[in-house]
Formats: sequence, structure tokens, C-alpha cells
Amino acid sequence: MDDKKEKLVLDGNAFYELDMECLKNKQKKLQREKERNAEKDRQRQRK
Repeated sequence: MDDKKEKLVLDGNAFYELDMECLKNKQKKLQREKERNAEKDRQRQRK
């Protein structure tokens, strides 16, 4: 698999260069937060 470190995005007149490692870390962080919130909700429902 070809792991690229950056991704170029053209959106209208805007041009973005995304750091793929940073994006992966952000997605992992959001997933962990989602899992924690789901666990908290389950605990609240038990009470």
C-alpha cells in the first residue's frame, strides 16, 4: 500500500494540503471520545 503523508485538495478557488498523519490522529481521538460518551450513556441508563 502506498502511504502518502500529504493530500492535496482543490475546493473551488481554495487549495488545501492535508497532513494525513494528523488527520488519522484526529479521527482516532474523535472515535475514542465517541466510545467514552457511549459508555457514559450506558452507565446513566443503568441508574
